[in-house]
Amino acid sequence: MAKGIILLLRLLHRKVKLHITPNAGLNLFTAYGDDYVAVNHEKHRSSLIVLPDRLLAAWTSASVGSLQEADMQTLLGLGVEVVLLGTGKRLRFPASALMRPFAPAGIGLEVMDLQAACRTYNILASEGRKVAAALLFD
Repeated sequence: MAKGIILLLRLLHRKVKLHITPNAGLNLFTAYGDDYVAVNHEKHRSSLIVLPDRLLAAWTSASVGSLQEADMQTLLGLGVEVVLLGTGKRLRFPASALMRPFAPAGIGLEVMDLQAACRTYNILASEGRKVAAALLFD
């Protein structure tokens, strides 16, 4: 009986092939580390905003603690459903007054560490969602 199940699993394994569907034209994260991210294999080491169809390099020179209203207004004006705010190596929240305008505007603001933001962005962008990853480095 066990040999039959193993044989069946081997046959099924041969017939099932998983392929990653290429997302031609989308900006996707292809690598990340403590001090960089790579978008479509191009490394970036300073703050940026990544959208499926464009990059906004040098978005801000601020850290999480020094974000200003103008930085957040840039995010509000992107025309997306959700903004993933990557806060570097650690999860850190900006001042609540800076996050408050997103809900009334109908925009989700998710705060997470940089690596989680990259992974989440890739999933949402691949699903065709209107998403932006706004990344800050330590």
